[in-house]
Amino acid sequence: MDTAKQTGLINFLKEELAVPASAIALALRHNEPGSNLLPMILWQYGLITTEQLDRIFDWMETA
Repeated sequence: MDTAKQTGLINFLKEELAVPASAIALALRHNEPGSNLLPMILWQYGLITTEQLDRIFDWMETA
């Protein structure tokens, strides 16, 4: 994932889904650079719900 798209995703997580910055920071520490796994990491650690995960995937398709 390029930097601009990741920044957009992080903004979406914060603004639309109200994911805490601390949760995003934790997921980013476990994310490999250039991967699209950030949403899965958030879900795996119980930081977002499956409904939120679906919304993230919808956002990623249109971004």
